[in-house]
Amino acid sequence: MEIRVRAGEVCRRCGDLTTFAGGQCRMCCMAPPPFERAVAYGPYEGRMRDAIHAFKYDRLRPAARGLGQMLAAAIAELADDAPCELLVVPVPLHRAKHRARGFNQARLLAAEALAALKRTHREWKLTLASGMLLRQRATETQAGLSPHARRLNMRGAFHVADAAAVSGRHILLIDDIMTTGATARAAARVLRDAGAESVWVATLARAGRRDGLQAGAVSAEHEEHEQEASTSK
Repeated sequence: MEIRVRAGEVCRRCGDLTTFAGGQCRMCCMAPPPFERAVAYGPYEGRMRDAIHAFKYDRLRPAARGLGQMLAAAIAELADDAPCELLVVPVPLHRAKHRARGFNQARLLAAEALAALKRTHREWKLTLASGMLLRQRATETQAGLSPHARRLNMRGAFHVADAAAVSGRHILLIDDIMTTGATARAAARVLRDAGAESVWVATLARAGRRDGLQAGAVSAEHEEHEQEASTSK
């Protein structure tokens, strides 16, 4: 599978393609995120988009291995900056969506990425903590919402299962796609409020903020609702 690697000048904080000043985008300059840095393997377009759709919506679970290796390559970009010991926390699905889909794509990607990193970065101590972060309320689809509306939509969505286990720890937050960063900001804020020392973010794909708000992203989310609704009938 030939998937384009993310290239070009990006915000050194959130990874968005549009830089503003000092290597950071306008959003990060105005409202610094509660995470240290976010990285992604490639842009959410073309074959990457097709692969993620096949994995999530067509339930092509074997694709997790190849995609997980790409995620591992993105995580490896943090090797020079992130601590050598990280608690790896996949972004959770609400139980209703998890039941409809049958699996959490972020967890599968994280597990495959960690298996790959054990071979290439043995000095890193990465511990998967799948149940550490919970999604306590269902949120509406983010596609089509403005950045402000996305942030409001994610408010109160997450809860830390065991604050004592998070306190003083460095966290690597994993998800499949990042667009405006609203989900990553909300999850990172909850983890920091629970006492996490730092939060780092790695995703398989990055959709530009403008791209994520356009019709293509809306169509993708509409497809998700239709397919997952049909499985739950």
